[in-house]
Amino acid sequence: MSGRADSDTDPEITGPEAAAAQDTEPDAVPDDPDDEPAEPDEEPDDADDPAEGARRARWTAAGTGAALTLAGLAAALLRLNRHAPALVPAAYAGGAAVCAGAAVLGARGRTRRALWLLIAGVMVMALGDQFD
Repeated sequence: MSGRADSDTDPEITGPEAAAAQDTEPDAVPDDPDDEPAEPDEEPDDADDPAEGARRARWTAAGTGAALTLAGLAAALLRLNRHAPALVPAAYAGGAAVCAGAAVLGARGRTRRALWLLIAGVMVMALGDQFD
């Protein structure tokens, strides 16, 4: 026993007529008319374009960096108004500065470095949250 699920053996194919007969299955499901191949004059999908993927990564890194920068600055300003240790708003502001650098790197196409800077900036802000 081979243990394979498809262990049924097919008859031996000896000629081209037998091969053509075996290729046609009576149980085969007909193709849907909606699954027709694309016309040659249609635009190709943008998802397959590597330049489009890089563009999305740049916009994502820049946008996320800008959003985290604003969040860090807002948290730093809120903590300045309350009675908190000076280290707390400084940590939020420092994390916001790191995230701003990540936004700049992301806009320039250095998305991997921007991702690591975003992680570092959020960790610095989380450290400020722990001091609070």
